[in-house]
Amino acid sequence: MADSPLTRASLLVRLRDARDGAAWSQFVTLYAPLIYGHARKHGLQDADAADLTQDVLRAVAGAIPRLAYDPGRGSFRGWLFTIVRNKLRNHLQKKGKQTPGSGDTDAIRLLEQQAAPEEEQWEADYQRQIFAWAVERIRPDFQEKTWQAFWRTAVEGHSGKDVAAKLGMTVAAIYLAKGRVLVRLKEEIEQVRDE
Repeated sequence: MADSPLTRASLLVRLRDARDGAAWSQFVTLYAPLIYGHARKHGLQDADAADLTQDVLRAVAGAIPRLAYDPGRGSFRGWLFTIVRNKLRNHLQKKGKQTPGSGDTDAIRLLEQQAAPEEEQWEADYQRQIFAWAVERIRPDFQEKTWQAFWRTAVEGHSGKDVAAKLGMTVAAIYLAKGRVLVRLKEEIEQVRDE
């Protein structure tokens, strides 16, 4: 996860102001589905996953004014993942669905030093969430044929030749449309990431 893009530091600074509704709205739009999805993947029912999401958001809101963000110590998403993991563990313990650990310090240290597949899944889910968010935001900016040229080639993996025939466009026009959407998509995603 060291090479993954960071959450934009300016958003984290803006979150310190509880009255900055736009920052909190953007934060919730980006992260609430990620938190909720993670909870559902761990077997929580809809209502429990929604409650866990709210618990995590409350914990972030309470901690963010004291957060001294230092990318050298780890990513914001890593910090958030730790909160999610702890809240999920607490929830599962209350439900009696988790076997208590041994508490062995060496075992804990070993686990903490290894890249957890769960963290990798968290990161992959984040990447999907940020893509879906950006797609939703830019979709209205393009004509239907332009969007279909992009979607069918870039997302669905169809050849430019096949898409051109189906849409009544030239292959060059398909790739030009795809390129225009990709440029706009990258710009939108960069709005929530550090350069």
